[in-house]
Amino acid sequence: MSVARRRLFGGAVALAALAATRRETAAAAPRTFLRPPEWYRFRFGEFEITVVGDGDLDLGDPAGGFPGHPKDDLTALLREHFLPTDKLVLPQNCFVLNTGRQLVLFDTGVGYTRPFGPNTGMLLANLRAAGIRPEEIDAVVCSHGHIDHVWGIIGGDGKPNFPNAQVFISKADFDYWTDEARASAAGWVGTFVQGARRNLLPVRDRLTFAEDGKEVVPGVVAVAAPGHTVGHTAYAIQSGNRVAMFIGDLAHHQVIMLRRPLIEFAFDTDPKQSAQTRLRLLRQIARERTFVLSYHFPFPGVGHVAAEGEGFAWHALPWGVDL
Repeated sequence: MSVARRRLFGGAVALAALAATRRETAAAAPRTFLRPPEWYRFRFGEFEITVVGDGDLDLGDPAGGFPGHPKDDLTALLREHFLPTDKLVLPQNCFVLNTGRQLVLFDTGVGYTRPFGPNTGMLLANLRAAGIRPEEIDAVVCSHGHIDHVWGIIGGDGKPNFPNAQVFISKADFDYWTDEARASAAGWVGTFVQGARRNLLPVRDRLTFAEDGKEVVPGVVAVAAPGHTVGHTAYAIQSGNRVAMFIGDLAHHQVIMLRRPLIEFAFDTDPKQSAQTRLRLLRQIARERTFVLSYHFPFPGVGHVAAEGEGFAWHALPWGVDL
């Protein structure tokens, strides 16, 4: 091959390579960093459960959530489990139970005010992404009256987000968090009361009090779990011989509050009672191998708790497994 032909051939190869590179560059998808719709569905006995995310709560420095606990121990626990040591992030997992007769929503997230930023308050959008219309919800079952559990009951237009739903909450929590005298309390308590009043009082005519040991809807029984709030309530769900428990805020973090079950949380109404309730119910859950639906563990928040050492370990349900 002559020198001229070799040069011509080499130039053609180079141009082809450059064109291919340009095509690859042009074909690359832009990075959006957008969060996809957050929902997950699985079978539980004869029931169907859909987990619907409301977004993550970034509570900042972990020490702020556990002010009475040694910071170095918190840091060590988080590092040991490959988690950030400078911030405490709590997902919000709302659960929709389909019994075949009713759609039951457990807790409602922070609502339209999005006090923890734009990546929260996503429940309604994620419900629709999961094919569930808010008006189809028959019952809203609340674990307690805190900001991230009942502030999604009423929309920004002042109307119920779930217009056909009966609402359930313990009487103790309803009375405490709608008490007008507490609305002017300093700090977060006053803010929580104002929000609870805004969300619970408008549905008072369709509100029923959940009572310990009694069904709120067929297949769902209230389980008193006081301490985090005065009337904090977990809910046992039974289908045939399968039992699951929606634990609400019995434990906020899958490492800190399981490995250190007697730890006291900054937002507990009665921290010592909350710790004892946590220890008692976690022991029962582990002993009876009860399936757990957790509001604040990593999405989708479904799995088992096992006794381990002086505390407990979280075993998430593998993706795609039905029970």
